[in-house]
Amino acid sequence: MRTASLSRSTRETEISVRLDLDGRGDADISTGVGFFDHMLTQIARHGLIDLEVKAKGDLHIDDHHTVEDVGIALGQCFRKALGDKAGITRYADVTLPLDEALSRVVVDISGRPYLVFRTAFHAAKIGSFDTQLVEEWFRAFTMQAGLTLHVETFYGSNDHHIAESCFKALARALRLAVAVDPAQGGRVPSTKGVLEA
Repeated sequence: MRTASLSRSTRETEISVRLDLDGRGDADISTGVGFFDHMLTQIARHGLIDLEVKAKGDLHIDDHHTVEDVGIALGQCFRKALGDKAGITRYADVTLPLDEALSRVVVDISGRPYLVFRTAFHAAKIGSFDTQLVEEWFRAFTMQAGLTLHVETFYGSNDHHIAESCFKALARALRLAVAVDPAQGGRVPSTKGVLEA
């Protein structure tokens, strides 16, 4: 069972995360940030990851600490659930449309965290959600999960669609990359024999 859970508590946030990489896409998300809950639900549903996230943060300041800290906790949980990464496919490349927006996510579960984020938004907010926090979340998740991740939006005019296409593309890429490849024969997919920095 590739499952993991953790709790993370700071002066700014209290977060609990539980996930199952071999789930059905069930989501139970409550962060106090509506648009962000919607994006995390996309990761669960389209990645077929059962995901539970509960967060209480200092939203009276803004959403930044909550969004970033959930990225940190979810990344740590993802890395923990993968264990030694034996037998996984490791790489994936997904280009995904959402109406007029088209985004691509390329992932390598390398153990070497690196993010390239080439997505621009037209406005500062999607509803009350700060569009800068999309990249902040991707960075926090990537660094803690130990991924090499490239995110790029080719075009789009609706910021909601742009953000959602990035999250959905990530979900599908993770689904493919964590899949067990029978041809690996249970080996770690690396000539080094390990997938760590």
